[in-house]
Amino acid sequence: MQTINEYMAADHARCDQLYADAEAELLSGSFEKGREKMLAFEAGMRRHFEMEEAILFPAFEEATGMTQGPTMVMRAEHVQMNGILAQIQESLEIDDPDTTLGAGETLLMLIQQHNMKEEGMLYPMVDQQLTAQVPDLIQKMDAIE
Repeated sequence: MQTINEYMAADHARCDQLYADAEAELLSGSFEKGREKMLAFEAGMRRHFEMEEAILFPAFEEATGMTQGPTMVMRAEHVQMNGILAQIQESLEIDDPDTTLGAGETLLMLIQQHNMKEEGMLYPMVDQQLTAQVPDLIQKMDAIE
């Protein structure tokens, strides 16, 4: 059986690859392809946040009663990252690859720190507390488009 940590870490890797593909296109001077790939990255990140905020975090909070703990911190970081995603989207709309890449570098640092906390602490806690619910949680998260 797949764990939440394995499932979500794989989605982290998927999002990381979407960003790397977008960055490579922008750095090569292919702005249109870079824009397309950066929008795919943005959609991937927003889907990931939704999987956590709509499915995973509420299940964990209900099972543990912890609403002021790690999920609160992760939600606050999502807000911060969504702000940078909005900056990236704005820079794409005005054809400004330098700003896109600069904001992307900042976002990438935040994502790496965020993912380490989730994979090192939160997801193992979820797996421990919600073992019997893991298959159902994964099925629900898979259904999010």
